Amino acid sequence: MEGPSLVILKEQAQRFIGKKVTAAYGTQKIAFERLAGQRITDLKTWGKHFLILFEDCTVRIHYLMFGNYYLDSKHPEKRPKLALEISNGEWNNYNCAAKILEGTNMDALYDWSTDIMQDSWDPNKAKKKLKATPDRLVCDVLLDQSIFSGIGNIIKNEVFYRIYVHPESVAGALPAKQLNQLIEEARNYSFDFYHWKKEGTLRKHWLAHTKKECLRCQLPFVKKHTGLTPRRSFFCSNCQVLY
Repeated sequence: MEGPSLVILKEQAQRFIGKKVTAAYGTQKIAFERLAGQRITDLKTWGKHFLILFEDCTVRIHYLMFGNYYLDSKHPEKRPKLALEISNGEWNNYNCAAKILEGTNMDALYDWSTDIMQDSWDPNKAKKKLKATPDRLVCDVLLDQSIFSGIGNIIKNEVFYRIYVHPESVAGALPAKQLNQLIEEARNYSFDFYHWKKEGTLRKHWLAHTKKECLRCQLPFVKKHTGLTPRRSFFCSNCQVLY
């Protein structure tokens, strides 16, 4: 689950702030008894991490690649990894990893300026980090959560298609214009993703991800696992330049 999706969840779950957890359970091996009886004091997101702040601790949820959640309902077949019964509803989380962190001050743990969805996002810091690792492939650096917190594979593929860059390009070989476009469009597309997903139209706007043909060139897309991760890339070898 990518950063914009977590921002949407944060908005949907706002009504739980200030409310008491009456029961906590699930298949995740954490101290559920510690959460029962506590109030939710705040909700935060950093990249792909969702943070539920309680009175003396924080629950961090990572939804991984296929995680999901249900508010005020349950999956008809699966058992939740983390379920919270709250005084004004319920919150069930599936296919995720949850952990209890000590305390509620997350500033020492997270650099908010790397989060693509935050007002504190710092593009200059991202550029500096990119220039410090010139030999890496751009498909790896765009998924590097220490540089672009919240970027996932969908955004990666769409950004490279937008800026006409081959995902196996070397970061240090990008001309200044393309480097600036990479940083700018990473944030722009993340907010487009956010708005389209809220509308329920995200898939309709995909131009590269899972697509079979380039709309610009009417040529078949290349589908390939790229980078060290490796993750699926969909790209046009004709109009996306390999630097």
